[in-house]
Amino acid sequence: MTLRLCLQTACLMPGLPSKADFRRWAGAALEGRRELAEITVRLVDEAESRKLNLDYRGYDRSTNILSFPWSVPKEFNSHFLGDLAICAPVVKREAVEQGKEPEAHWAHLVVHGVLHLLGFDHENLLDAEAMESQEISILGRLGYPNPYMDDDVV
Repeated sequence: MTLRLCLQTACLMPGLPSKADFRRWAGAALEGRRELAEITVRLVDEAESRKLNLDYRGYDRSTNILSFPWSVPKEFNSHFLGDLAICAPVVKREAVEQGKEPEAHWAHLVVHGVLHLLGFDHENLLDAEAMESQEISILGRLGYPNPYMDDDVV
């Protein structure tokens, strides 16, 4: 598996994961699904997250992660899957509020976002169960606990 990952840090704060962390988490989500992939991960603040969420989803609030899948006609032979915009302050706050280890929460959100880039979704119960099952399996292989043990919210 070859992953080309572009990390953009538009929000500087202590405790951010390294590029190697993002590569490991995204690579685990892609394992067995893609041989070659390119992804951009952008770490944003709450203002940028809120604007993106409003512009693209119609929600006037910041959110933990947004996935922007990219598709082109097959004749272009592109390996670019899309972009992930991750709001670092929201991720940090959620980890504390949910009593999760920050690294495990970051890993979960990256895996979740990459699965969205691959076409997984959770718009209905059947799709949500399938996606959550994949997340739990991938995170388990990475050594992280089931992120849904204490809640049913994605």
